[in-house]
Amino acid sequence: MITAPEAAVERPEPVTSWSPLPPVEPPTGWTRWLRRLFWLNLFVEVLIVASGGLVRLTASGLGCPDWPQCVPGSLTPVKHQAQSWHKYVEFGNRTLTSVVSVVAVALLVGLILDQRRGSRRRGLWPPVAFILFGIAVQAVVGGIAVRTELNPAIVATHMLASMVLVCASAWLVYRSRETDRPATALVPREVRWLAYVTSGVLAVVLFLGTMVTGSGPHSGDSAEHPARLHFDLRTVAWLHADTVMLLTGLVVAMLVATLLVARHTRAPRAWVWVICVIIVQAIVGYTQYFLQVPAGLVEVHMILASLLVVVTTWAVLSLRTR
Repeated sequence: MITAPEAAVERPEPVTSWSPLPPVEPPTGWTRWLRRLFWLNLFVEVLIVASGGLVRLTASGLGCPDWPQCVPGSLTPVKHQAQSWHKYVEFGNRTLTSVVSVVAVALLVGLILDQRRGSRRRGLWPPVAFILFGIAVQAVVGGIAVRTELNPAIVATHMLASMVLVCASAWLVYRSRETDRPATALVPREVRWLAYVTSGVLAVVLFLGTMVTGSGPHSGDSAEHPARLHFDLRTVAWLHADTVMLLTGLVVAMLVATLLVARHTRAPRAWVWVICVIIVQAIVGYTQYFLQVPAGLVEVHMILASLLVVVTTWAVLSLRTR
């Protein structure tokens, strides 16, 4: 997901912490508040994935049947609306989108104020700008999903776009703990390329996960004939599982490689975090499959998918230092 520029391999001081993030000096004053904003931005991006899953799993996707209004003539749900309590679930998700936007704007303002206080951290601007742009795109894609009555391809795109924003937010948290000095690789080129391939396979895993959900019982709507993808659920589920096995093998290979060439860096510990999340995710995934995909486990599976994106992003970034 994240690339690093070519540079000579460096061997830094031994790392004793199990945190996948680079160490920083204890924050004080303004720096503390700015760092909290970075974490808050990541939290709300994961939270909106969970909220979107709740909308789908409670069949509330059309709780607000119009967009950008909830119903024609009103931005909010109305008392006698036919969608019952589903309208509040869907409207809550839309409200959370506004919260995500406010946090991103606050982060942008925080960076502007940081610049005025003499900071030279220009490397933080691109991800913040990307997140703001991505939120706007997400709002439009969500509107299209409603207008097309939850077309499964559009809903899948909505989910995958959220994962991209989670990745960008995780990148921002990591990047905010670094300087703007040129990146120096901690591992050989071959190991970095293996990490990029692993990230690509993770993207395929996420894509196939949306295909499984789009072919399963949770359409997001309680209509009698909901729009579904025309894939055999068993086939696409096992294809998803096989790809997860491939991903697991690649992550184990990354752990072995970093232990061999970068034992005294943060990289091996970061990839241990990835393995731990994959193991829990696999347990939940197989359990939900054999239990006929109960909604509660699907929600947990989606949250874990977000966490997997976070720790994988950090693991790839751990392969270089500034």
